[in-house]
Amino acid sequence: MKKSMWQQIAEYLYIKKRDPNEPINRNTRLMHGMNRISIIVFLFAIIVMIIRLIKR
Repeated sequence: MKKSMWQQIAEYLYIKKRDPNEPINRNTRLMHGMNRISIIVFLFAIIVMIIRLIKR
């Protein structure tokens, strides 16, 4: 069964537990790690932009 985009993001941000039956190898773990870092940096940048906009 294919996961939705929101389910995958929830798993990256540790909001939702991963499926224990999902096969995981080294490449998949590295890819998920990079995606997690990208999402966190993106959310941080959005927060900084909102704060700068409010301070104007």
